[in-house]
Amino acid sequence: MKRRDFLITASSAAVLALPVRAAVAKMQVLKSPTCGCCSAWVAHIEDAGLVVETQDVSQEVLWAAKDKAGITPELSSCHTGFIDGYVIEGHVPAADIQRLLTERPDAIGLTVPGMPIGSPGMEMDNRRDAFDTLLVLRDGSIVVFSSHT
Repeated sequence: MKRRDFLITASSAAVLALPVRAAVAKMQVLKSPTCGCCSAWVAHIEDAGLVVETQDVSQEVLWAAKDKAGITPELSSCHTGFIDGYVIEGHVPAADIQRLLTERPDAIGLTVPGMPIGSPGMEMDNRRDAFDTLLVLRDGSIVVFSSHT
């Protein structure tokens, strides 16, 4: 083998051995233009490495999107996200979203109903409420996906 051929083959093998980085899904987030906790939650999500595109919408548009996605009023919060075929409702921790995207359960998505103090975007000094991230299944039933104390 000629030196030139060897170098081309060796450099090609090195390039092929590099890890392939998976494309990062972009999360679309619908939120009220006046909600500060929504913006704080988006910052938490971006800090975890997820790409977020926000859209400020009216309450009517937001509630219609929740309804279309299968999020009932009992499961709702102040903002709604969509990523890779899943709905993300409320102050869901980034780690739970990353786990959802890794495990890929057959579900509508995740929700943290209400606005628990201490959840991402709802930090208030050292105060912290225990809360659950719920997995919303396609039949509308829910199971606890993750508990946070």
